[in-house]
Amino acid sequence: MQKFISANWVFPVDAEPIENGVLEITADGTILQVLTAIEARVKGIDPIEYMEGVLVPGFINTHCHLELSHVKGLINEGTGLPGFIKQILAQRQHPQEEILSAMKKADDEMFANGIVAVGDISNLLISKSVKLNSQIYYHTFVEIFGFNRPSEPIIKAGLQLKNDFLPLKSSVVPHAPYSVSSTLFTEIARATQSDDMISIHNQETKGETELFESGTGAFADFFADLGIAQSDAHNTGKNSLNYHLPKLNKTVNTLLVHNTFTNKADVDFSKDQHQQLYWCLCPNANLYIENNLPDVDLLKAERLRITLGTDSLASNQQLNILAEMQTLQQHKNVPFTEALKWATLDGAEFLGIDSRYGSLMVGKKPGVNLIQLSADFKILGDKVERII
Repeated sequence: MQKFISANWVFPVDAEPIENGVLEITADGTILQVLTAIEARVKGIDPIEYMEGVLVPGFINTHCHLELSHVKGLINEGTGLPGFIKQILAQRQHPQEEILSAMKKADDEMFANGIVAVGDISNLLISKSVKLNSQIYYHTFVEIFGFNRPSEPIIKAGLQLKNDFLPLKSSVVPHAPYSVSSTLFTEIARATQSDDMISIHNQETKGETELFESGTGAFADFFADLGIAQSDAHNTGKNSLNYHLPKLNKTVNTLLVHNTFTNKADVDFSKDQHQQLYWCLCPNANLYIENNLPDVDLLKAERLRITLGTDSLASNQQLNILAEMQTLQQHKNVPFTEALKWATLDGAEFLGIDSRYGSLMVGKKPGVNLIQLSADFKILGDKVERII
């Protein structure tokens, strides 16, 4: 059975916004028609359920760490990334029941906040049961790392974990340039399949750049404290992007996450190196950890494909893509239509699920959210009402 719904505005994303637009939608969420008010009137459509607000597709969260949900409120803000990692390492030993309960609560929170699909970072299998029983689509990024250890057992363990996540979709991916050796990058590239996606934390902190360029800074001190020797990749005069991007498989969609300290030269280098790049912004996590934000104007001007993520509850107060959009509006003056595309269609395209998600297009089942905007399309609060 289908119904007709309407609101002050309908934002299909892949088409112009429709004032007083009308959606015909089935009980399972399939969109049958996207109409203007005039078209609905000419067709004599009645009844129509009218709503106050704006109808948009379900949101895509391309970067989350569900496994860290249990440490919400336990990590100090503003410590910088090395300090953040130290605190995370100190919080790893929690009862499994507590971790599972927190993940289930976080999954429910994302669903309530209108999120329909998630790219989730996992180091363990513990999130599988939550994902299997979730109403959200998950692609799991099995994250591996190692700088001073043999690569063969690391990649073997990563591939085994990927297999263990079946029937859920997953990929084996590098954690970050500062934590993955050159030989391990090579093994990951060899193991990457044509239907995989790659995700990697990129240029999240100034210390990452300093480590690779000069062998100094907060990350160099962090490694020294842990007794980890620097490698030939450090103190080279070139930054981390120059180190890791040439080593990635160039045939699959690849997500650079955070990009807090990415500059114009980095963007130019990336365009030469990789044609299937997407750039993920996690603004609330960036403010939480580094009290800094990426150069969004640069990324926009370069016409990069941008997605949005929440990161984890270790570095965020909530898992809410609308809140990330609102932060970008408030701090970077990003127009609503651009932020919405990043939060929906671009994320769906990266995950390879845009045939179902990402836009209010006939034949899709993207989820429908009701949000509130001002007359000039400023986001009013972070509350999402999930319509279907």
